[in-house]
Amino acid sequence: MPAPLDEIDRRLLSLLQANAREATAILARKLGLARSTVVARIARLERDGVVAGYGVRLGRRLEEAAVRAYCFISVLPKTPAAVIRELERLPEVEEVSSVSGPYDYLVFLRCETHEQLDDLLDHIGLLDGVKQTQTSIVLSRKLDRRNAFGG
Repeated sequence: MPAPLDEIDRRLLSLLQANAREATAILARKLGLARSTVVARIARLERDGVVAGYGVRLGRRLEEAAVRAYCFISVLPKTPAAVIRELERLPEVEEVSSVSGPYDYLVFLRCETHEQLDDLLDHIGLLDGVKQTQTSIVLSRKLDRRNAFGG
């Protein structure tokens, strides 16, 4: 059974979310711990599945140039797995979440142009198993706690 997170783990996770590339020596200094202790804690957090990986957050330059949209999708019975497989093949699909309510999935899309989004939505609507879609284009982001770098 994984160990429960303590206050130091939470502070370490917060620092990693702010900058996953921060040197362990700097993390150790900020936490008031030995570097080897920080390395061991990070290894434990990774092993326990608390830290699933490290990635790149897009900066404002690319983020603001993109056309982003949320697309609700309802699917026909017995087709969800096939629809998900088709969505996985589309590079513009960044996230698919199963949701409650009248739709089955909420899909986050990122395209370079409105025309590309229009074509993508036509394509999604024609996928075998897709019954209905409803899309909202993101006009602006008012709060983003995931963007720890500030841009």
